[in-house]
Amino acid sequence: MMLFLDANVLFTAAYAENGVAQGLFALAERGAGRLCSSAFALDEASRNLALKAPGRLPVLETLQTLLQQVPEPPPELLQQAQVAGVPSKDAPVLAAAAACGADWLVTGDRRGFGHLLGQRALGVLVLAPRDALTALLNTLE
Repeated sequence: MMLFLDANVLFTAAYAENGVAQGLFALAERGAGRLCSSAFALDEASRNLALKAPGRLPVLETLQTLLQQVPEPPPELLQQAQVAGVPSKDAPVLAAAAACGADWLVTGDRRGFGHLLGQRALGVLVLAPRDALTALLNTLE
């Protein structure tokens, strides 16, 4: 199972010592799934963390070692993501998740992805972090 993590999930995992986002990393370390993200999402998470909690940047750097960084998507997938109703600023996230063959896109961004939560878009199931954590826990049972 490959999970593509959006910038807000990466930010939250670095910012909060415990919680759902950290749980995703813990389960992945136990083999419940593989985590990936793109340079686009990692850069956004890093910029936001630098503004709001610069002392947590080393945590994000450590978390990055647990992620597979996937290539940026081709322009055709960016267009398809926008056709799916994703705002242009968020289209690179869905497009990258689709391009790398991720099973799930895990995002807390309800503005950009709220209409897609629990649905497939470009072949990727879009899940809120808590739903992804619950589903991963169920794979361990």
